[in-house]
Amino acid sequence: MDILKQLFERHFHSPAERVQPLQGQLGGSGRKIIRLANETATAIGILYDFREENVAFLEFSKHFRRHGLPVPEIYGEALSGGAYLEEDLGDSTLFQFLSKNRTADNIAPEVSEAYRKVVALLPRFQVEAGRDLNYKVSYPRGSFDRQSIAWDLNYFKYYFLRLAGIAFNEQALEDDFGRLTKFLLSAPREYFLYRDFQSRNIMLRDGAPFFLDYQGGRKGALQYDIASLLYDAKADLPPDLRQQLLDHYLDALARFIALDRPAFMEHYYAYVYIRIMQALGAYGFRGFYERKVHFLQSVPYALKNLRWLLHNVKLPVALPTLMEAFHSMLASEKLQSVASAGELLTVRIFSFSFHRGLPKDETGNGGGFIFDGRSLPNPGREEQFKPLTGRDAPVIDYLNQQESVHQFLASVLSLVDASVGNYKERGFKNLMVSFGCTGGQHRSVFLAEQLAKRLRAKNGLEVAVRHLELEKMGK
Repeated sequence: MDILKQLFERHFHSPAERVQPLQGQLGGSGRKIIRLANETATAIGILYDFREENVAFLEFSKHFRRHGLPVPEIYGEALSGGAYLEEDLGDSTLFQFLSKNRTADNIAPEVSEAYRKVVALLPRFQVEAGRDLNYKVSYPRGSFDRQSIAWDLNYFKYYFLRLAGIAFNEQALEDDFGRLTKFLLSAPREYFLYRDFQSRNIMLRDGAPFFLDYQGGRKGALQYDIASLLYDAKADLPPDLRQQLLDHYLDALARFIALDRPAFMEHYYAYVYIRIMQALGAYGFRGFYERKVHFLQSVPYALKNLRWLLHNVKLPVALPTLMEAFHSMLASEKLQSVASAGELLTVRIFSFSFHRGLPKDETGNGGGFIFDGRSLPNPGREEQFKPLTGRDAPVIDYLNQQESVHQFLASVLSLVDASVGNYKERGFKNLMVSFGCTGGQHRSVFLAEQLAKRLRAKNGLEVAVRHLELEKMGK
């Protein structure tokens, strides 16, 4: 930590006054992520003892910035101490933005637009910046080659199939792996392969995407990264949106290379499969082997993707034993129990105006909690706040200064927390919480956002927020 503080002071010429860890045991790596800040500056510090990965991230970051790509600026590094300091890109990931702005398969247009921006930038990493990248610093391999594929397939075989109790003929499965590997390697592979191109590694700042966690990048095929994003398990993108985004990506890619779309698509779904298997291996290792149960929450979504593939895609290479293993996974009682345990409690939070009536409960559970915020100080009576909403900083600051607001929220949280715990224990899947005020613009919106922020910090919950009056106002 002292190294990070030194790097901060060296870069900003003033000491860090606040230090906040941002990631505990939920991540898949041993990387420690820390925010350092004072009154005028903020930065993200990384502590990680794996020198090779640190070198790859730092060199790739500098290279991408030279190409004008939106990645964090590196403020300072101390490789001997396993530390570096980078630009703070905020707290909003693409995954969080998606989670906040969807109800089941109904995804808000602004989320689709964010995804369109992301897939349009991907070819610049793969082709433009990939041409003169120093692949010698790639770790653990310089390319997504036969060895890399073997690691992923064995990861899936031993940490998912074995630990999930899925029976298979090992030699027949290895034969399928050999055929799949040969087919994957027949695609052009002279591009940058980001490797972990998924919604949690993309930050949104002022609506623009910024990219992280490409330290595992190497040379490889174009299909892998777009497959990673569109079949990102917990993102659970609906098939029609996946197809729209794939088409948008291919349109963007065609501006960089002479694109043969049928040839691209011939290999595409094989890369979707290898990416899903890699992810399942990771879920199995972290969940079954390391007993970090929250990783198993992604398994049902991966199985959902596999089910769709088995019904809608025919690969140009025969993989009978692997396909049989996939069917066995979908029929597995053990995985069904994991899936059942992994079905999260969804908390739907609404803001509304009492003049317009109560929100409708579409789940049949009876409406849950309805809290009346009209007893709280009303920013809507202040001229400077009238055009604003409970999501705007001046209104948030005003309400945060009111002791009665904090007392109200504390009471709400106590009630909702108790119900959330009880609902999860009893296997309930839906809870509805609504906040009303006079106009549905200031207090109710603020209260709904505050509750959502607190609930999203908990494991085992999906949180969806709707501001009914703001929707009518086009805000």
